[in-house]
Amino acid sequence: MNLITKIIGSGFGSGYFPFASGTAGSFVALLIWIALPEMTAPVQIALIIITFSIGIPICTAMEKRYGEDPKQAVWDEFVGQWVALFLLPKTIPILIASFLIFRALDVWKPFPANDSQKLPGGWGIMVDDLIVGIYTAVILHAVIILL
Repeated sequence: MNLITKIIGSGFGSGYFPFASGTAGSFVALLIWIALPEMTAPVQIALIIITFSIGIPICTAMEKRYGEDPKQAVWDEFVGQWVALFLLPKTIPILIASFLIFRALDVWKPFPANDSQKLPGGWGIMVDDLIVGIYTAVILHAVIILL
């Protein structure tokens, strides 16, 4: 596995955090999202498609190196957290809610996220976080609409 794959797959090293590496990865992803300039919907969609697409082979390589769905592979948390923030305002309450809801759903893995982990290689690593990211975004958009 080359260094670039290791750096990206581990979420810039956050996957090597000694405990709760998924939470560490989601937190680093959140910080990066905060630092990014405001993006239009097409730009956000492109970012998500590109990062998801590169995540599949990268997470496949991480799985070959470290074993099935390794804790070191947190690129899926990055993409999932960014999906969870899709078209949401960058306010502290929304950012915190997105992080907490995404992490809770990622641990719980409601259907079909739980079943998606059976997909082979990087697909099984990436798809469940994509699904819980979508769930998180829908929940937060609904809350904003209802308030």
